[in-house]
Amino acid sequence: MILLLSIVVLLRADKPVAFHPKPAAEYPNRQTVAGLTIAADAFTTAKETKTAFGKLNPNRYGVLPVLVVMQNDSDKALRLDGMRVEYIRPDSRRIQAIPADEVRFLYGVERPKPGVMTPRYPIPGLGRRKKNPLAAFEIESRAFSAKMLPPGDFAYGFFYFNTASFPDSVLYITGIVEAATGQELFYFEIPLE
Repeated sequence: MILLLSIVVLLRADKPVAFHPKPAAEYPNRQTVAGLTIAADAFTTAKETKTAFGKLNPNRYGVLPVLVVMQNDSDKALRLDGMRVEYIRPDSRRIQAIPADEVRFLYGVERPKPGVMTPRYPIPGLGRRKKNPLAAFEIESRAFSAKMLPPGDFAYGFFYFNTASFPDSVLYITGIVEAATGQELFYFEIPLE
């Protein structure tokens, strides 16, 4: 009996913890337009990324994950399938969000530290190949994937950007449309601190 319990405990220890964000109104970086509240949070530290991605820290590979939480308190359904998300750096450079299924192709290995020599093998195929950490299932499973947002409902997920985090940057969101009328909502410009 004790052996069975210890096996169950060990099996549960390997399973990733479910990720559940706070409601949009509880984030400091948020904006509300026409009853839709959008909150954004850039995951820049190892502690933050561990809650969503486990051992994987996408920042180590040049990928900035930004959590977006939406709460629709209006009486209208919203279409999100044409939504565009950009990360605007303080120098006004705009960086488009990378589709989650393409993140794995950005960098296959961790970026080398400056001043550290990496070994080169003269014969192709020799040497050890590392598993691509950006091919982890958490990247795609945690990505924002909602196409519609009914009245009174919420949606959340990550957008990925091929950049480092910069202070005073902004998340710029456009393309959210009222499903019944086809009228586009005003853009969202959420500061990331």
